[in-house]
Formats: sequence, structure tokens, C-alpha cells
Amino acid sequence: MTLAQQIDLSGSTDITPDGSDYETVRRVIEMLTLDYQSQPSLEVIAERLGQSPTQLQKTFTRWAGLSPKAFLQAVTLDHAKRLLGREELPLLETSLELGLSGPGRLHDLFVTHEAMSPGEWKARGAGLTIRYGYHPSPFGLALVMITERGLAGLAFADEGGEVVCFDDMAQRWPNAHYVEDIEATAPYAARVFHPERWSAEEPLRVVLIGSDFQIRVWESLLQIPLGKAVTYSDIAQKIGQPTASRAVGAAVGRNPISFVVPCHRALGKSGALTGYHWGLTRKRAMLGWEAGKG
Repeated sequence: MTLAQQIDLSGSTDITPDGSDYETVRRVIEMLTLDYQSQPSLEVIAERLGQSPTQLQKTFTRWAGLSPKAFLQAVTLDHAKRLLGREELPLLETSLELGLSGPGRLHDLFVTHEAMSPGEWKARGAGLTIRYGYHPSPFGLALVMITERGLAGLAFADEGGEVVCFDDMAQRWPNAHYVEDIEATAPYAARVFHPERWSAEEPLRVVLIGSDFQIRVWESLLQIPLGKAVTYSDIAQKIGQPTASRAVGAAVGRNPISFVVPCHRALGKSGALTGYHWGLTRKRAMLGWEAGKG
């Protein structure tokens, strides 16, 4: 089945304006991150990528809703620290203070979730059928995994890395039965990656498969609003285990439902954009993409 057919199955005409957009965005983010102090101009970035400045600006802004320079400002360490400060300014409000994009409607992803029982988790997927499919997304190719009870997994594959991505996810539930079924997973992909379909009236069903501790951490992540951030120590306090920051960090790293369970909104103690299972560049991309939605 072609990529276009996958998109049609989602019930929407598009997920990302161009399949190559995220690769361009990824390279721009990496370049800005590495050369942040030198603040490379749009012309310099475009020359390095072999594109015209005008086209690069259009592509990036169409994808993020922000210019490359404004995007970087939205996810710098200083901004991350402000997110964690006493004022707890929403991401969009902070962007306005920086002279970035204007106000608009921001929608968060309303999720209804349930957790599998400890016995089901210990069975490591035995008796469980997981359907999966690969779909285009604003953050590269997404692997969507579902059970009859809802979305169970969401991961991202780098170019040519579909098998590695699948193996990484499947080893979490090695005894499950896996069936490739993009017709079943496409509606979930459409719900997740189209902000206009984020609605409390039609919540996204999610099933959490993990240990009791992991599930408590993931449930805490679900309570972080779009445009806010918390530290691992904040989460540890919230779940009643204030000395477990390191264990919390490990549980965040094992979150199987990227983006929907927003582990990208969990930061280091100093506000640093710490590591991310699917790559720090992708974490920056998610935070910046959320900053531009409105």
C-alpha cells in the first residue's frame, strides 16, 4: 500500500504537507542546535542544505508555524527554564513576549486511559494481539501500535529504520501476537497528528502496559498541559516518591506512547532538554511544533 493510500485511510487529506519536510526540519534543528552561539542566518542555513532561503523559510514555517530563528528561541535552555519558573508561563505566552507568532487557539490532546493489570503486564503480552502500522507524521515516520482497548504504542523510525523501530517496541511485550494492519492503525494516526481533531468530546483511548511504578509516572506525564514542562523531581514528588528522580527518569525513557503521553515535556532539573528515546532533535521538534500550533 502506498503512502498516499495510508493517508487516505486516516480520513484526512494530509498529515504533513510533504513527506520530506521533517527531514529538512530535522537538519535545520540540528544545525541551529550545534551552531546556536553563532546564530547562522537563514541564507547560511539554506546554502548548507542546498536550498533557496525563500523555499526553506516556507517549508519550515509551514511545518512549525514559526520561522527557524523563532523556533529555536522557543526551545532554548533559557526558555525551558522559564517554563519551570514560578510564573509557569504557557509556551505561547512566552513566545509572544519574545515577539514570536501571534495568539491563536491552542488545543491539547484529550486522552482517556486505562492500565493493564499487573498480571497482564507480567505475562509480557501473552494472549495479547497488537496491530501495527507505519504512518507519516510531523516528526517523521511513526509506528502506531494498538490493541482492542486502544493505542498501546507510538514510536518514530529514522530513515530506513523501520525494522529497528519495530524490534525496539516489540521487545517490550515479546509474547504478544503482532499483526500489520494499517487500516486499523490509520484512524489513530489521524487523531494524534491532526490538532483540529483533539477534542474532549471524542477522547483518544490509550492503554498503558507497564509496571505499577511506570504507569504512575506515565499517568503523571498525561497531566502536563501543552505548553508546560516539569522536571523528573517534580514527577517524583507528585507520585509520592520524592527520592526516586532517577527511577522516574528511567520510567520516562521507557514510555511506549511517544508524544501522546508527553515525555518530551519532562526536563532535567536545570531545565535542560535532556535525552529522549527517539532523539533529542525530535524532542526539540515536538516542543517547537507545539509552540507554533494555534
